[in-house]
Amino acid sequence: MKNNGMKTYSLDEVTDKYIGKEGTPKRDAFENELRLDLIGHAIKQARKERNLTQAQLGELVGVQKAQISKIENNLTDARFDTILKVFKALNAKINFNVELLNQNMNLT
Repeated sequence: MKNNGMKTYSLDEVTDKYIGKEGTPKRDAFENELRLDLIGHAIKQARKERNLTQAQLGELVGVQKAQISKIENNLTDARFDTILKVFKALNAKINFNVELLNQNMNLT
């Protein structure tokens, strides 16, 4: 395969260059936004699999259709308890992983 003298870059290399290296505030914000986007996508997929409209899901959760739309499209900073209520209404099991980066915690 001829590459025409062009260098290829990995996704990590491009992200490091244009977003920032891991651990920087800009990179952390980027990755958090990406995770929220994945949550919105998961909610939308689960809602569609259960043949619910956004209005129907909103009614189950106690929010307006517009709020469900914003959550699915990552257009809002939804409250964590609202996200949990959405997953509960969808009868979806959720798991959270918490990784402690600072192992020297003093809980006295």
